Amino acid sequence: MTRKPRYVWLADQLRAPILRGEMPPGTRLPSRTRLARSYRVSEQISRTALRLLVTEGLVEARPGSGYYVRDTPDVFRICRTDSTSGSGLGRLAREPLGTEQEPGETPVVERLGLREEEPVYRTTSRGLSAGRPITLHRSWEPAALTVGTLRTPFDAASDAGLLERLGAAGYPVDRVVEEVGVRVLRESEAVLLDSAAGIPVLVVERTHYSGNRPVETSDLIGTADQCRLLYKLTLARPRPRGRP
Repeated sequence: MTRKPRYVWLADQLRAPILRGEMPPGTRLPSRTRLARSYRVSEQISRTALRLLVTEGLVEARPGSGYYVRDTPDVFRICRTDSTSGSGLGRLAREPLGTEQEPGETPVVERLGLREEEPVYRTTSRGLSAGRPITLHRSWEPAALTVGTLRTPFDAASDAGLLERLGAAGYPVDRVVEEVGVRVLRESEAVLLDSAAGIPVLVVERTHYSGNRPVETSDLIGTADQCRLLYKLTLARPRPRGRP
C-alpha cells in the first residue's frame, strides 16, 4: 500500500473532528508551529495541510489571526434551462454594475468571431443573497451589432431582455451553447465577489447565436462550494410497442 504524504495524513487528523462536529464553526485551529510540534512534522507540512483544508472549504484563513472552522455555506441552485435565456439566478437578486465599451481581447474575440481589439460592450452584474455577492456575471457583445441605434446596452430600456433587444436590432437569437468548467478566481473577480483570489469557482460560458453568428457571450462565475447548476431535460416519450 502506498504511504500517504505527511501533509495528507495531518489533514486527515484535523478533518475528522471537524466532520464529527467536535470542532464547530468558528473554532480556531492550532497554529502552524503548534501543529508541527504536536504531530512532530515540519511547519511546511502543517502549512500545506491547513491549505488543503482551506481548498476543501472546511477551514478559512483569516490574515493576522489564524485558521478557523468555516460555517457550512448555503447552497444556491442556478437554473440553466430558463425559457428566456436570461441570467437564471434563481433566488438571487440581480445587481447591475454597469456597461462599458472596450476593445475586445482574447478569449472574448475568439468566442465572438471578432478581430483583436474590435469594440465590444461589456456588461457586469452580480447575484446577491441578503446583500452578499454570490455570483458574478459578465457579458460581451459586438458593438457593431447595435451601434448608432437605441438597441445598445446603454440605450435600451432597463427591463428589455437580451433576446428582445437583439431581435429588435435584426439579430434574432435561435441557439444557445453553454460550456461549464472549473478554474481559480482571478484578482479582478475576487474584488467584485468580496472573496479571495485563487479559490475554485464554477464558470458557465454561454454564447448566443443568430444563425451561425455569435451575437453575445458571457461568463457566470460562482464559488464551487456554494453554487450548483440545475439542468432539467425533457426526453421524448418512447412509443408503445406494437404501434408504428
